[in-house]
Amino acid sequence: MTKSDSGPVVRTAHGAVRGLREQGLSVFRGIPFAEPPVGAARFQAPRPPRPWDGTRQAYAFGPPPPQEPGILGRTARLPAAQDEGWLTVNVWTPDPDPSAARPVMVWIHGGAFKMGHSGQPGYDAQHLAREGDVVVVTLNYRLGMEGFALWDGAPANRGLLDQVAALEWVQENITAFGGDPGRVTVFGESAGAGSIASLLAMPGTRGLFRRAVAQSVPGTFFSADLARDMAVALAAEAGCGPTAADLAATDPHRLAEAGAALGAKMPQRTDRWGQAAPTTVPFAPVVDGDVLPTTPWQALASGAAREVELLVGHNRDEYRLFLVTADLAGKITDDVAAATLRLYAPGGESGAAAYRAAYPDASAEQLFERVQTDWLFALPSLRLAEAQHAGGGRAHVYELTWPAPRSGSLLGACHALDIPLLFGTYGADIGGLFFPGGKPTPEAERLSAFMRGAWTRFARTGDPGWPVHDPQSRLVQILDAEPTVAPYPEERSRTIWEGYDFPPLPLLA
Repeated sequence: MTKSDSGPVVRTAHGAVRGLREQGLSVFRGIPFAEPPVGAARFQAPRPPRPWDGTRQAYAFGPPPPQEPGILGRTARLPAAQDEGWLTVNVWTPDPDPSAARPVMVWIHGGAFKMGHSGQPGYDAQHLAREGDVVVVTLNYRLGMEGFALWDGAPANRGLLDQVAALEWVQENITAFGGDPGRVTVFGESAGAGSIASLLAMPGTRGLFRRAVAQSVPGTFFSADLARDMAVALAAEAGCGPTAADLAATDPHRLAEAGAALGAKMPQRTDRWGQAAPTTVPFAPVVDGDVLPTTPWQALASGAAREVELLVGHNRDEYRLFLVTADLAGKITDDVAAATLRLYAPGGESGAAAYRAAYPDASAEQLFERVQTDWLFALPSLRLAEAQHAGGGRAHVYELTWPAPRSGSLLGACHALDIPLLFGTYGADIGGLFFPGGKPTPEAERLSAFMRGAWTRFARTGDPGWPVHDPQSRLVQILDAEPTVAPYPEERSRTIWEGYDFPPLPLLA
């Protein structure tokens, strides 16, 4: 009998799966949670998977959904897709004993709603599962034009609907893997955090999770008008009309290429697409009034998710990652900074003046970076906690201020640094950008263990180990070499953005 033949077997609602025993855990990869979204199922809401006979080998990750290659140009080449069964989940569990009832953590990856997959080495969940004694699930969802473009004849936000289907799979099956379906925590970063914010606002998610962790929530949600206009441009890049019927015969990978082509042209369309244009990302959750009735900030403030316990935060220097990887460091002029402040600061010119007054000693580059950090991630994250409090719920807040050890003064506590720290995957994917040779410093290992302890404690109890955030004290957990609890450090920026509710990005003309 081979090692594979002796692996653990779990019976799901659709058939039995055999996993592998690895480093003290049972690991199951590539389990379908929905039918492949091709043929008649393409551009439609996900459908349950077809049952199978016998025992399915769950040894390898499912194929990545069609997407642009690379995460910030640093991810290894995508594995070749052997089939179109993109919608799969993976499970790490200390023991697939149905009586164990361990907390469950469901990871939703980021990647600007156009890149990423659950099989990335940076999302290896072994440390979280083993150290936290929790069951961890990771999942794929449709991206880009397949998952988020607004087509006639197709539901909006199909990528979000895929995530809902995966969470329904968890409710139906996770007991057999040793998890407690009553203690499910969703957690994710960047577009994954934006997805979680969306799930909190969606009426169809009630009862699917009890807790949520949102790491660096993006404020870029699209209005239906903007999304429709972008869909016309996306379809034109693919040589099709903007309907599901017109696009049905087009190869999904060709659509990913068309999305990348439009992204490169977006900065030329600021007069029409406004703040969205310079991001070069033509995909985001769409406030369509149906799948996503309102923005997360509006929904939470009205009490839509008051029963869900929330942990949310951001990194101090979020935008610096993009500044450095775009080779813009040291090249931002006063004119570029002034135009960026006018575009992104609340109130336009008055907001730009407020930034200059609040940061009188800041250089043009520092202002350029600060306003985009605030607009894109920092203030949307803080505002989500404030909205949850306003709606009668609870939220804990953190800010990561520990700088990346590689060129720390250059990258600082930038976007995505929290991923290798949380997963302990220092040399994988983007972790290699931060940790020379993939080797963590002792400081990094201590902070990494602190984060995993806080995240898994929150999944277990709803308390990460620091006070609930409230508008009076504004206490947050500072994640640094010596973690401390203190008032929110970015008070100057918070004051500038006070009262701004991050409405859907509009179509300007």
